[in-house]
Amino acid sequence: MTKMMDYMISPMPIRIVELVMDISKLNLQSLVITAIGHLPGRISRQKDATFKSFALAYIADGVGTYQVNGEPVQKVDKGSLFFVWPGAKFAYGPLEGASWEEYYIDIAGSRLLEFEERGLIKKGEVMQVGSDPEWVRRLETLASLLESGIPANSDRASMQLESLLYEFSLMTDGSHASNKSNKNFHVTDDIAHHIYDPIDAEAIARRHNLSVSTLRRLISSHTGYPLNEYIHRLKISEAKKILVNTSASIKEIALSLQYTDVYYFSRLFKKYAGVSAKKFRESI
Repeated sequence: MTKMMDYMISPMPIRIVELVMDISKLNLQSLVITAIGHLPGRISRQKDATFKSFALAYIADGVGTYQVNGEPVQKVDKGSLFFVWPGAKFAYGPLEGASWEEYYIDIAGSRLLEFEERGLIKKGEVMQVGSDPEWVRRLETLASLLESGIPANSDRASMQLESLLYEFSLMTDGSHASNKSNKNFHVTDDIAHHIYDPIDAEAIARRHNLSVSTLRRLISSHTGYPLNEYIHRLKISEAKKILVNTSASIKEIALSLQYTDVYYFSRLFKKYAGVSAKKFRESI
């Protein structure tokens, strides 16, 4: 369910997308997104606020402060990320007389403790993960998946959130591995962005100032798959979403994903999905 509200939180309409089905309907119950909000012009500040659920907040624009249980005040800049959780008191928000753009995600599930232990969640710390537009795009994608009201899409959103948390944690460790992972992220995200284009290794390499051989090595080391297979897998994953959410024919889906030979597409689908596209749709 999506709510559009215009309260004292922001002079601009805010968007809240909530999980509409019972958690028991989900396959992934250890990590569940229960709500996602977008506050494009937040002016209000929280003071001695408590929360019933765990949540992360990403500040896409603006500056402010964040404080937990009366501990030292931390500065929040554009591109900052922080968490709130039950059992603590928080004071945070934009500077007096200013505003910021906030995305938040309410999260539930047993894996939160594991994520904290592994460093994917850093409670009480303002982390700078950058103001890359890709972060916003991925947060918007999570909201769209949750908004669909389809249990499988809610599960997909949870899996994408786990990936996002991992990328955020790498962005804050300051290591060489973090820089390398960031490069991998931009390349793989670019490939996903062009999923409806023909497979063109040279075009991808040019966009990132790489040689084709370097691109192939990067994808293989990062994903475990050769470049072409990785792209085929992405396209088949996208085909599954289309099969679930639309009535488009298998031929139409194949052509949209640049497979001019529908029989070749069908063979690839069965290879990577385990069943034919027709049976996959019928099973859903």
